[in-house]
Amino acid sequence: MNPLEGTAGVRGHREIDLSLLDDAAALERNDPGGMLRATASAGAQVRESAALAAETDLSALADEGRPRAVVVAGVGTAARTGDILETVAGPRCPVPVLAHRSAGIPGWVGAADVVIAVSASGRSPEALAAAEAAGRRGARLVAIGAPDTQLHALADRFRAPFIPVPRRAPARASLWGLAVPVLLAGRQLGLVKVNEADFAETAARLDADADRCRMTLESFVNPGKSLALDLARSVPIVWGSSPLANVAARRFGDTLAANARYPAVAGALGEAGRGRVGLLDGVYGGLAEAGRDIFADPSDEDESVTRLRLVLLRDGGLSADEEEADGEPSAVEEKRADAVQQLAERRGVRVSLITAEGGSALERLASLVAVPDFASIYLGLAHGFDPMAVPAVSEMKELVSP
Repeated sequence: MNPLEGTAGVRGHREIDLSLLDDAAALERNDPGGMLRATASAGAQVRESAALAAETDLSALADEGRPRAVVVAGVGTAARTGDILETVAGPRCPVPVLAHRSAGIPGWVGAADVVIAVSASGRSPEALAAAEAAGRRGARLVAIGAPDTQLHALADRFRAPFIPVPRRAPARASLWGLAVPVLLAGRQLGLVKVNEADFAETAARLDADADRCRMTLESFVNPGKSLALDLARSVPIVWGSSPLANVAARRFGDTLAANARYPAVAGALGEAGRGRVGLLDGVYGGLAEAGRDIFADPSDEDESVTRLRLVLLRDGGLSADEEEADGEPSAVEEKRADAVQQLAERRGVRVSLITAEGGSALERLASLVAVPDFASIYLGLAHGFDPMAVPAVSEMKELVSP
């Protein structure tokens, strides 16, 4: 069976084997599909996709001027690239950017709009339906995905640019390979100012984080393994302090579900403050922590008690231009993050903190995504899961396919 298709069968154990995380040979045996290697290729994906996109003539996109709106069509990781485009473009983006996660495209899309159809496999029904509808309605179309596929053929049929992204791993391990062409299409349309230096610095950041999270490094010096240990036996709550950090938070929720099979609550911190922050008071939050001895050895804790673990993604280092944008001031975001961290600590809910680094929005996003990506894989491996194979996904596709 092809491990990319997630058909390796159900395996794993409810108990968590934390000792496995410091056994590099065992990690490699339990990751037969090479999800760790695929995730470590993120920096290389940025470079390869930028080079492939440079070979594609996107000039026709700009020939008709600024579009009325841009729709990025796809599901899962493909749709997440639309969130990245919207976030990197920022609040001053001159046109609306919509990540569309359903089949086809919205009814209002027409000749004045641009549709970017994204599918890692090149055969996603949602992306294919979007490309078909865009072509019929006369919208400008860009297609991104595996070469020599149905999506590639549709792009050729409508004389639309196609950016090939070779498929070497599941879509969730190909985020950067898919996101870079979307950003370059957005740049051609005048929506983002991302440049070659931004891509180079982002790739270098991803390389550095992959090195810090490599399987041969022990848990106490490996941030990916350390975060996995933090999340063990918990219900993760992942909140981002800014729109950019929110994209990273939702990405972490995606990978925790697929790679580690952990349920997670993920979203924007501002939204959480309107209701979801109440989780800190609940049966998995303050009530579960009420009887805990804060001085006790963590290894002596009752493993039958499920607790919350708050993962707070904070976006620092905003540039002067971004400070002057029309979005929420960073000082407000930082104050909110401080408040939530204080609320959690008052209730005994433990907090894992990741702070963005880098000079550009893209590099800061990468710094918030890379370590959590590795943590989700290490957490799944510690439970005996093959992070590459998600049997429920394959069965779901079989059940709903025509």
